[in-house]
Amino acid sequence: MTAATLVTLALSLSLAQHDAAPAPAAAPVEQHGAAPEAAALDAHAAPAGEHGAAVEAHAAGGEHGQAAGHEGGHDESLGAVMMHHVTDGYVIEHPGFCNGRPAWNCEWDLRETFGDALKFGALDMTPTKHVMMMWFASALLLVVVLAAVRKKSLVPRGLYNFIEVLVAFVRNEIAVKNIGEKDADRFVPYLVTAFFFILFLNLFGLIPFSATATANLSVTVALALFTFFITQYAAIRAMGVGGYLAHLTGGVPKSLAPLWIIMIPVEFLGLFTKPFALTVRLFANMVAGHFVILALLGLIFALGTPWVAFGSVPMALGIFLLELFVAFVQAYIFTMLSSLFIGAGLVHHGDDHGHAEEHGHAGPGMGSEHGSHVAGASPGHG
Repeated sequence: MTAATLVTLALSLSLAQHDAAPAPAAAPVEQHGAAPEAAALDAHAAPAGEHGAAVEAHAAGGEHGQAAGHEGGHDESLGAVMMHHVTDGYVIEHPGFCNGRPAWNCEWDLRETFGDALKFGALDMTPTKHVMMMWFASALLLVVVLAAVRKKSLVPRGLYNFIEVLVAFVRNEIAVKNIGEKDADRFVPYLVTAFFFILFLNLFGLIPFSATATANLSVTVALALFTFFITQYAAIRAMGVGGYLAHLTGGVPKSLAPLWIIMIPVEFLGLFTKPFALTVRLFANMVAGHFVILALLGLIFALGTPWVAFGSVPMALGIFLLELFVAFVQAYIFTMLSSLFIGAGLVHHGDDHGHAEEHGHAGPGMGSEHGSHVAGASPGHG
């Protein structure tokens, strides 16, 4: 944490110095704009002004460096490069042939490819960069799973063994322990799908020239909404509509009905804190890792000396390897929290312990909501 803070401060200071440099060079151009000879001298004496003009043109035009990108790289500040890497857009950069020569910064404009085919009045369904990454990751996931199933055998091995281990882990260690033996298999397909989909999106974002779709707030919101609706479905099916609405009173009895004015809004807002936690946790973790890697590599250019690479590149490589671990961890955490929320909705509120047990009103001999549910539904879990 301390190292990340120091890196961020160093990068901020270097960026401030970098942005302030072109300012003095712009004044002579305005003062001597009428003299061609002086303007020519100023143009050779202050090449930094070209950088400032290119950045202003980029900001005014809104297009991501179409001119600069094909004439020798994007002429942008490090802050703009970092934001471009994690934000969504209609342009995908890739290595290939552009302008008749090989280049590392060729661009695929999705608006030119799809045109107006996916525009329906005010509704624009043209896929963006992150949408394409979700398509690519989904296609790769289907290929991997189908290839693993084709090599199915009595003794699992190879790719099939790896997929089976992950599926068994999601079922036995996540679904069964958090939902219960009785109801776990009903929700295992969703949990397994969410786990593999998020895992592949996270790993796909670590491939050069790709993007991390889970670093898009819209994507994490959509994933959290799936869990939210499934959780509400599970709760309504377990308690019934009447029991579900009674649950919103927070366990306050009818004799204290005036307190419902406070408890119902609190319980209603509490329904949305769970998907909000899922949304922010996945989004923030995936964005933070990429920002740290880009900040470490950006120190080479911000400080203007190649010797910084001997320290920043190994550190960036270490963070990259950590991101491989984080890709699995975040897929696990999202799946585990989803199963916890579903399991909480499936608690039998109409049994002898009643609604009070869920909200912590149980007697001294009763366990917590999750502990009593697991102990009752699955004695073998301990």
